[in-house]
Amino acid sequence: MFAVIKTGGKQFRVAANDRITVAKIEGNPGDTVAFGSVLMLTDGEKSTIGAPFLGDITVAGEIVEQARGEKVIAFKKRRRQNSKRKRGFRAELTVVRITDILTGGKKPEMKKGEAAPVALKAGSEAVKGKAAPKAAKAEKAEGLDASNLSLISGVGPTIEKKLRAAGITSWNDIAAWTEADVAKWDEELKLRGRATREEWVEQAKELLAGKPPRAKADQAELASGEDY
Repeated sequence: MFAVIKTGGKQFRVAANDRITVAKIEGNPGDTVAFGSVLMLTDGEKSTIGAPFLGDITVAGEIVEQARGEKVIAFKKRRRQNSKRKRGFRAELTVVRITDILTGGKKPEMKKGEAAPVALKAGSEAVKGKAAPKAAKAEKAEGLDASNLSLISGVGPTIEKKLRAAGITSWNDIAAWTEADVAKWDEELKLRGRATREEWVEQAKELLAGKPPRAKADQAELASGEDY
């Protein structure tokens, strides 16, 4: 028996125990996920096609890991204009193991796997009555200092000095920027669009969530010549 499901704008042919890599699904390894957008079901020689979906069929799976795709580089250069731009992108992906194809309107038992290390840390602190802010959780999870602006890719010594002189001293300050704030600081500090281009706000939020800094990954990649 196999089914064709749709998730993340793509279609996948799946059967029990298959592993598929799909666009990111929120959750931790071990969590149960259910795919309700089933386009077709084949059982032996009998096939049923949805219009567009089969309402009584559900495909159950288990999150194996949260991953990232290969880095894609977009490089643009304008001849004789002294202008060039290089941007990297890595898609957020989830690896899922298909556990069962349920028919007759049955639904899977939704199980929760182990929580992420950062969530476990926050939970233990909350029990003690010492709920910590996001910045503190990130520091404890990764051993990083939230005031170290250079961990944001694109922030060098000169720009860091400008930011601190303007009163911007931590990841929290940058993570709270709105589009208007980005435009304001871009003009006042003459950042030339770097904050938008390098996704400073997104990077600051990732650091606060305990993710590794992009700056270190980029430096390691340049040193090794390999994609991370």
